[in-house]
Amino acid sequence: MITLYPKRLFKVPVEAECISPDVFAEKSAKEIAALQVWEGNRNRTLSDLFKIKHDAVSSSEKFTIRICGDVSKVRKIGAKMSMGNIIVEGDSGMHLGEEMDGGVITVTGNVDSWTGSMMKKGTIEVKGNAGDYIGASYRGSTQGMSGGKIIIHGDAGYEVGCFMRKGLIKVYGDVGRFAGIHMRNGTIFIKGKSEGRTGAQMINGKIVVCGHISSVLPTFTIDDIRPKVKVDGEKVEGPFYRFIGDLADGGNGKLFVFKTKNPHLSFYEEYL
Repeated sequence: MITLYPKRLFKVPVEAECISPDVFAEKSAKEIAALQVWEGNRNRTLSDLFKIKHDAVSSSEKFTIRICGDVSKVRKIGAKMSMGNIIVEGDSGMHLGEEMDGGVITVTGNVDSWTGSMMKKGTIEVKGNAGDYIGASYRGSTQGMSGGKIIIHGDAGYEVGCFMRKGLIKVYGDVGRFAGIHMRNGTIFIKGKSEGRTGAQMINGKIVVCGHISSVLPTFTIDDIRPKVKVDGEKVEGPFYRFIGDLADGGNGKLFVFKTKNPHLSFYEEYL
């Protein structure tokens, strides 16, 4: 295991795609210290910014990187990683786990936007809150999350799962607008409330909202009332209104909304 301690509080973005088990596992201590990163427009080595401590040796598959401190300005931690573990004891920056292809990332604090962007496999678990575009595509791209699991224990921002193609996103707090926008497949589970526009332009997949939702887009149609819904193999007790949409895009996505928390949607029942 290798532990990184920030030498100071970073004031400008740090591009550190090299912080990955795939990169560290086959390198010596000297080679790791010499890895190149960018702090703003200045080229640095990893040892310029972090105190690096080497602990017990582990196999490549179980290789662990532990980061202790505030790295909320550090971007692309765990980008493209395919194995091993990263533990962030603090807040983490944008693009955490971008294009991730395996392994596990755990963050005890908050994460910034584009966490799990375009990820393919693996697991990201965040104990705090998350920014916008979790599991989403880049602006201008249609390649969102295509596999893996993202678990947010706090709140998340706008456009969770934008262009999502496969995988699972669980948010135990609230989410901003446009959760599941352009969704192609996969599952989004929202334990708290959703600000609205949920599932806009979705083609397929499943969104489950257990909290309050202000309204359902008019391009969704009521289909049924279900006593429960299955998420990642587990049954979530309802009852849930089940809507189909987004019909404006010929979509067949499933939007489940918890009936008890949304009595203002009861008028839909006359259409069943």
